[in-house]
Amino acid sequence: MDAGKNRSRGSKMGEMNKTTIRASSDVALVKYWGKKDEILRLPENGSISLILSGLDTVTTVEFDLKLTKDEVIIQGESEEGETERVIKHLQRIRDLAGKQVFAKVVSQNTFPKGTGLSSSGSGFAALTIAATKAIGLALSERELSILARQGSGTACRCVCGGIVEWKDGETSETSYSESIFPAGYWEVRDVVAVVDEGKKLVSSTSGHALAKTSLFYKERLANIKTKLEQVRQAIKIKDFDKLGKLVEGEALEFHSILLTSEPPMIAWYPGTIEVMLAVWEMRREGIKAYFTINTGFNVHVLTTPEFESIVKERLDKLSLVVKTISAKVGEKPSELKTHLF
Repeated sequence: MDAGKNRSRGSKMGEMNKTTIRASSDVALVKYWGKKDEILRLPENGSISLILSGLDTVTTVEFDLKLTKDEVIIQGESEEGETERVIKHLQRIRDLAGKQVFAKVVSQNTFPKGTGLSSSGSGFAALTIAATKAIGLALSERELSILARQGSGTACRCVCGGIVEWKDGETSETSYSESIFPAGYWEVRDVVAVVDEGKKLVSSTSGHALAKTSLFYKERLANIKTKLEQVRQAIKIKDFDKLGKLVEGEALEFHSILLTSEPPMIAWYPGTIEVMLAVWEMRREGIKAYFTINTGFNVHVLTTPEFESIVKERLDKLSLVVKTISAKVGEKPSELKTHLF
């Protein structure tokens, strides 16, 4: 059922409370690029991702009758563009609950936002779950995924845990994410090489709009279902090298779409290429490591537990790497007892 058709399970104002949710970001093994519907954020293709414990967003939401407007603080700041997007999502939730009351929202990340590490995914997943709970709604995971997608496409995956697949769907009701393997199914590690903590110059929103201008885009869509099935099978049989080759090839194919869009989009920084070359060198030495890159410049390096420490050590030594962040496959979002305000 479309989350927009649901009603509050508790309509009394007194049932509202302050709620804090921790949600993890993700890394797409098969990316989604291009949208069938910009308003509903329906993707042109399905995708598969790993939820990443270690790249987390914690968000507290409280609806308060004393407030005269919404208050939004993200990483200690209130930026106009981000605030407007959060308020728009809060209004979706107010309309769904039938309660027109303002909220205070405070959110913090454990990793840089706006750098291609899917901070909007964990951010809007945490916001969606915290706000619906705080206002008295009780939604299923599927309903939360549909609702979160309308704030940020990636967020529809981040309301789930483990290894997640987002179904592209033709309607809002049929475009949602679900866990296809639990968090403990396979011990994959992700060492994130941060080459810059500034905001990316290429926004995902503008990139999606330009996707169809690439002469390779139709070919990508024609083969995407086969790629999704290959990735599912590699995960099912826990074949790390097979998965790594698919994921690394997918990242390069994905960025070829950006490079050949009109106008072209270059997301990589010099440090991005330094990390990619270092990963290839590690593999030549027998170290299991494969890279993938979202719509930014920072690099996800997938590895196994036995090689995690050496991969991190090698990446930390690179001249253009600012820092590394280690992550593992994470659980679905959780409610915290300690609030941010």
